[in-house]
Amino acid sequence: MSLERARRLGRRFENPVPTTVGDPRTIFKVLPEFFFRRGKRSPRQPLGPFRTDAAVYRTAPSTGLRVTWMGHSTALVEIDGIRILTDPVWEQCASPINWAGPKRFFAPPLALRDLPQLDAVLISHDHYDHLGAATVRTLATLPAAARAQWITPLEVGHLLRRFGVAREQIREMDWMDEVSVGTVRVTALPSRHFSGRGLWNRFETLWASFAIAGPQHNVYYGADSGEWSGFAEIGAHFGPFDLTMLEIGASDPLWADIHMGPEGAVRSFQALGGSGLLMPIHWGLFDLALHDWRQPIEAVWSVTELPLWSPTPGLPSNVVPGKELRSEWWH
Repeated sequence: MSLERARRLGRRFENPVPTTVGDPRTIFKVLPEFFFRRGKRSPRQPLGPFRTDAAVYRTAPSTGLRVTWMGHSTALVEIDGIRILTDPVWEQCASPINWAGPKRFFAPPLALRDLPQLDAVLISHDHYDHLGAATVRTLATLPAAARAQWITPLEVGHLLRRFGVAREQIREMDWMDEVSVGTVRVTALPSRHFSGRGLWNRFETLWASFAIAGPQHNVYYGADSGEWSGFAEIGAHFGPFDLTMLEIGASDPLWADIHMGPEGAVRSFQALGGSGLLMPIHWGLFDLALHDWRQPIEAVWSVTELPLWSPTPGLPSNVVPGKELRSEWWH
């Protein structure tokens, strides 16, 4: 059985299956491609603007499940009366500094100060495109997060405390741990990835995916992961899911073990049970790979039999069982 608690070798966490992440020398393979390969890794002009009407949150979702995708892996998930914000990044750049590195393709659809009251903030791992330091510092001071639980894998709590989150609000979780957020149960599950905010501290904090189970609805937040055999077990033990959020972007053969890509997302969705709807995440906001920026969504879009749920950034959208949502904003 692949679903078990995380293992450590010294200070370093291990993946649930053997995984090649690559070492710092990979950059010498990537740089020539990055500088000389032709393509459209970023839009030629800024996208949007996209705007979220915060007044929408005064009314509960008609279906009991509503998601506002803010871009990349940041989403506000409203499930059975509970609001959960995933991997919040409002920074201009997904990097250690906010004036250099991969820049946003579009501005945040909603200001942090306009977020509704949150019950939980979910952090899947410590990479810059999933944990924004300035975002957390600001959010920790806002009324919207005053009573929120900050749910995160092992050893990420010290970062949150450094960024201003109160110790008593932080819940660190090993794989297979679960926590209740009101009537919703959140379970941390294995994923096939890695961690570290620098070249020399990889694997020292844990990474995870999450099952989010309410009384009426069930969501799987896959965060970052390569394909692996455990998806079938996750589907069998924690599914079926109404909405499955899987990454499709930032993939490349050089790091296929840790980013599944669009074709891998389709296979992984089927391995998880193929029930409900597939929501592509981890695309359309930052240039983090060598592929054209539209390539991931075009690839999954072309699978016509796939029950795709892909909303416009910033638009609060109700999840209706069996009803696809194929926004064409990226055209």
